[in-house]
Amino acid sequence: MTATIRVGNASGFYGDRFLAVEEMLTGGDLDYLTGDYLAELTMLILGRDRLKDPKLGYAKTFLRQMENSLGTALDQGVKIVSNAGGVNPAGLAQALTELADKLGLSANIAYIDGDDLIADAAELGLGSPLTANAYLGGFGIAAALQSGADIVVTGRVTDASLTVGPAVAHFGWSPQDLDQLAGAVAAGHIIECGTQATGGNYSFFTEIADLRHPGFPIAEIAADGSSIITKHEDTGGAVTVETVTAQLLYEIAGPRYLGPDVTTRMDSVLLTDAGPDRVQVSGVRGEAPPDTLKVSLNHLAGFRNEITMVLTGLDIDAKAALVRDQFESALDPRPADIAWTLTRLDQADAATQQQAGALLHCVAKDPDQKVVGRQFSSAAVELALASYPGFTMTAPPGSSVPFAVFEAGYVPARLVSHRVHLADGSQQLVEPSPCARGDAPGSDGAVSGSQTSGSAWGPTRRAPLGEIAGARSGDKGGNANVGVWVRNPDHFDWLTTILTVEHFKTLIPEAAALEVRRHLLPNLSAINFVVEGILGRGVADNVRFDPQAKGLGEWLRSRHVAIPVEFGE
Repeated sequence: MTATIRVGNASGFYGDRFLAVEEMLTGGDLDYLTGDYLAELTMLILGRDRLKDPKLGYAKTFLRQMENSLGTALDQGVKIVSNAGGVNPAGLAQALTELADKLGLSANIAYIDGDDLIADAAELGLGSPLTANAYLGGFGIAAALQSGADIVVTGRVTDASLTVGPAVAHFGWSPQDLDQLAGAVAAGHIIECGTQATGGNYSFFTEIADLRHPGFPIAEIAADGSSIITKHEDTGGAVTVETVTAQLLYEIAGPRYLGPDVTTRMDSVLLTDAGPDRVQVSGVRGEAPPDTLKVSLNHLAGFRNEITMVLTGLDIDAKAALVRDQFESALDPRPADIAWTLTRLDQADAATQQQAGALLHCVAKDPDQKVVGRQFSSAAVELALASYPGFTMTAPPGSSVPFAVFEAGYVPARLVSHRVHLADGSQQLVEPSPCARGDAPGSDGAVSGSQTSGSAWGPTRRAPLGEIAGARSGDKGGNANVGVWVRNPDHFDWLTTILTVEHFKTLIPEAAALEVRRHLLPNLSAINFVVEGILGRGVADNVRFDPQAKGLGEWLRSRHVAIPVEFGE
């Protein structure tokens, strides 16, 4: 048994760089290559694919990538682990078997299922969703790899399980090895979103020498669960303590990161610079997992349509009021929900016509497709010669489309059949963690506190928070998280003093009436904010300008705060 394993990742979402699989297999040594294709919205997309054709429901891109790279992986002895099976892992395994036969290759292909609870959703109290998929852990993947599988495809497992599985298979960890499992979860969480760990979407991107084509990340995992995050040599981007910090903060809540195999203490993670493009992850502590599994639920919620009108020059507010009144009065029946957003991009005395324009966006939703279908589109078109001066749209109105809403459910782990299907046709059943606890873990570390003056640090200057702090934000259903860290650990006390929940709401007015939870992560010199309900019922339903809250952190960084002069510029 080797002292460490090298686990690379070649996909952070369905639609990521197509050539990344080939680049990772040919760019250097790997033991395992993972690919994460599933997001909450992706499950909806794949669920709709399955409705159209029961043979579909998996990430077809992965199959095309394997057509190009399966032979390379087999030649090099690199095991492939991916959740590209979506809502039909058996279908993907069959398609891969047929592909290997066509290519004249001998590949041992296993798949994991049991996560799909749609047939029992009503009995489990989950309603009548379009998709219902429990988040499984890494021990099924490990069993498949230990049986000799070259490729393991899964349905809905936690993103980090794609890394946990290979580590369990290689080191022989048991469910009781909580610290080791937690270390692998941390490594998996860091690499699961691909190039977000190597400089992608990074606040201080201007400091990275070459970000044209960032390399994908690799976790070198040791037997004690510690790891080194790196990338192949001579690839773009960078792996630094800060790029890794940013990814650790992505889409988390409190210090306790719940999973099916272990509860990972994110406040225990220690990051250390281990050389160029090498960051050590150590000290990760694990606690017992809950005895319930989270379930990803997507419900069909109706139909939606939208248009964007361009308002130019003078009297922007009056023009917007006129067309809103005209448009809504032409809709009969009126859609159940109409949302208008006026974005004032216009400048006075603009040098170009585009700089004189504002955008008026309208989104309509209704349970009846006809209500937001042709009548909606026709009402917009018929205003072309009858509304405000300069009437135009960014594009012709389209047809209505169905939309769904995401919500999380929870079921007892003992009611979910976590099954491993091996290449010889046999099956193994993976039991829930024997360490699982029915009582909820302790405090999630949420703190609030009142805003205090920064006078303890002497004179201050008004400047963007982003001058000394980075941020990373994202979505979890209808909630958003914003992780903020200071570049200098000596500034962390100031950050925790000045950036309270109350101050956060002042800086982000959209959150003023919402519940905001604040969590401190001192090892990372970071604070994580969770904003409840800012994204409504999730990305597919949301009409917000930034429906996945990807830019929320950068908005926060742009807001001006009182920064102590002694911190420098």
